[in-house]
Amino acid sequence: MKINRQAFARRFIFYYFCGVVMRKMITILGPTASGKTALAAAFAVRTGGEIISADSRQVYRRMDIGTGKDLADYVVGGVRVPYHLIDIVEPGTKYNVFEYQRDFAAAYSDILERGALPVMCGGTGLYIEAVLNGYKLAPVPENKDLRTRLEGLGLPELTEMLVRLKRENGSNMHNKTDVDTPKRAIRAIEIETYYKEHPSVEEICYHKVDSVVIGVDIDRDERRKRITERLRRRLDSGMADEVRSLIASGISPEDLIYYGLEYKYVTEFVIGRISYKEMFSSLETAIHQFAKRQMTWFRGMERRGTKIHWIDAMLPIDEKVSLVADIYNKECDI
Repeated sequence: MKINRQAFARRFIFYYFCGVVMRKMITILGPTASGKTALAAAFAVRTGGEIISADSRQVYRRMDIGTGKDLADYVVGGVRVPYHLIDIVEPGTKYNVFEYQRDFAAAYSDILERGALPVMCGGTGLYIEAVLNGYKLAPVPENKDLRTRLEGLGLPELTEMLVRLKRENGSNMHNKTDVDTPKRAIRAIEIETYYKEHPSVEEICYHKVDSVVIGVDIDRDERRKRITERLRRRLDSGMADEVRSLIASGISPEDLIYYGLEYKYVTEFVIGRISYKEMFSSLETAIHQFAKRQMTWFRGMERRGTKIHWIDAMLPIDEKVSLVADIYNKECDI
């Protein structure tokens, strides 16, 4: 069924101000390989919830292995958990936080209409924080002249430029920990430049979403072990063939490299820029660094006022679900 996203967004705001939103949402976040999706699905089965993904790459169709969709996690005890914001746009497009807020509002309103509990789950801190804090954003068009001028600059130069623009704009919409490729940095600069040049631009305001936030805390050594094991499984499952198929369908290697991590290094291997050994070693290091940046973002969320209830990733799944339920019920009684 085709969803009218704008209509759902308007309905979400209407519901909020009319007092229809009575139950707090629950958010389950954590670094990659922490087991957050399996926990969210198990909790959703117990509570009749539906999951709203907060992953910046799982929105893309046919990018399955590299983004770690692990759709089998959404079947618990033979029960399929409904999920949203996965497989909603075509590869090659540049999905962003503005579009995520719009699509989140649509999914959120849809879930509330049916009386279910929204369960936001993911590791993209910017997307999560945008929803919880109700970021004000405007659609920013592509600036081809600016992109041409910035092409060829290195990541340190681009990051310095972005930090300066942030300071001038008084903006906290981009964080250098979220900019890990020159293309991403250029897009961030493009956005900040637009805001600087259009100080009176009309922004769309989504209200803050009241949520109990659960963080899945995993020991660094265990996290590194899981990341390495999962990387081997994904490569053995045909991640390189997935990239070849995407290229064969007409998506340029540079567009795939834009998405970073698995798609950056596996694409470079597929087109012959690096060896398999170089790919594995570089990718393993990059994912470890990415998980560290995720935790940095989550700790930053706490400093900025988000209360996160951390639970041990190594607990048995039933115990974790019960713990999450206890925290949720206690917070909703306050």
